[in-house]
Amino acid sequence: MRDYLKFYIDGAWVDPVQLKTLDVINPATEAVAGRIALGAQADVDRAVAAARKAFESFSRTSRQERIELLQAIVAEYQKRFGDIAAAVTEEMGAPVNLAQRAQAPIGMGHLSTAIEVLKSYEFEHDRGPTRIIKEPIGVCAFITPWNWPLNQIACKVAPALAVGCTMVLKPSEIAPFSAQIFAEVMDAAGVPKGVFNLINGDGPTVGAALSSHPDVDMVSFTGSTRAGIEVAKAAAPTVKRVHQELGGKSPNIILDDETFAKGVTAGVRQVMNNSGQSCNAPTRMLVPAGRMGEAIEASRAAAEATTVGDPNGNAHIGPVVSETQWNKIQGLIKKGIEEGATLVAGGPGKPEGLDVGYYVKPTVFANVTNDMTIAKEEIFGPVVAILGYDSLDQAIAIGNDTEYGLAAYIWGADQAKVRETASRLRAGQVSINGGGGDLMAPFGGFKMSGNGREWGDHAFAEFLEVKAVLGYTPKQAAE
Repeated sequence: MRDYLKFYIDGAWVDPVQLKTLDVINPATEAVAGRIALGAQADVDRAVAAARKAFESFSRTSRQERIELLQAIVAEYQKRFGDIAAAVTEEMGAPVNLAQRAQAPIGMGHLSTAIEVLKSYEFEHDRGPTRIIKEPIGVCAFITPWNWPLNQIACKVAPALAVGCTMVLKPSEIAPFSAQIFAEVMDAAGVPKGVFNLINGDGPTVGAALSSHPDVDMVSFTGSTRAGIEVAKAAAPTVKRVHQELGGKSPNIILDDETFAKGVTAGVRQVMNNSGQSCNAPTRMLVPAGRMGEAIEASRAAAEATTVGDPNGNAHIGPVVSETQWNKIQGLIKKGIEEGATLVAGGPGKPEGLDVGYYVKPTVFANVTNDMTIAKEEIFGPVVAILGYDSLDQAIAIGNDTEYGLAAYIWGADQAKVRETASRLRAGQVSINGGGGDLMAPFGGFKMSGNGREWGDHAFAEFLEVKAVLGYTPKQAAE
């Protein structure tokens, strides 16, 4: 039983101004796994004030000082790696293998990537007599979700630290354990007081207070499009920078060639990973209409081979994160049946023998049309919708026919055709034949999937302001 009833503010663990607690539920057991304190406006004010005070000195640290600080954080992260992975399994149900192989490592990956980028990043250059300078934007508010907690914390914190910003983090109140350990890592690494602060709380209270705070210069939010709109509205009166990585309904175009069966199988497996709880999951599979029968057989086999069970065991996928999410997913599965899609595998209810825990059957629908609810709404569960197309032009049109634009996927043997297809898809990231895992690749979306980019060197720009110093170089020297 974890009791996390303090916040990390100004380099110390402090009591909330007024103690109000929330139980954190283990989604595999439906039992209380711990408690956190919920913050309020007064706690936000205290944390933002600490970050504002620290910015004056931290923003003027040298490149080498920040490299050494990030290296110290990586060293402490490595010491707590096992604790972090275990926390992710407990708080959001990621299988042990996934937590150790992907969830925990990706946090360290973003920290290490930031170090490499920082070593050679150009913060200043001359253009004739003018010096162009990139300076840290200031105090940043980070509001992060529960599905890949270390990824979404580290891909914000690492570049912000690297360029000299200070910050206040509000992790998801549904899965806050790994964030607590991350704060302990920051403390042990000797991050200067006030540079990194953590407050637990809910979106309508702490999230809104951070988004609207006049002393916050930038808010970076990852989560649903609905919540992202509220963050933007709250931030608008103070004209702060708003960065958002939001929802997705990513198309996965399988071309009509010899790689077809492999592409269908890989696409289903990728959706099932992390119990379907990834904003960039390839949840709309597009296959040639004449091969729908083959797609049904291959996708059924892939779904039925996906084992569901205790995340501390050997199952491929564990539960989804909460009862709320489980109910939402069940409602959408039933909607798919009601609207006439062909249920290929899975369906409503819990898998056999798993009466306790928020487990969802690996589910596949075929003969889906793009006007169906399951083709339009982000399900955020282990559910694949297969749509047919008559031509590649139609497939691309269907793929782009969505309010989202976070990611897209293509599978095919003809490299020229695959690349041409990629150029026509309106998405921030396109994966070809299973390509992925590049921490230097910019990550972010078109349309209602957000704005701005995370990961690698592109992330640095989100946390920098650009200043032009005119006459910096005398005219004769510039010539």
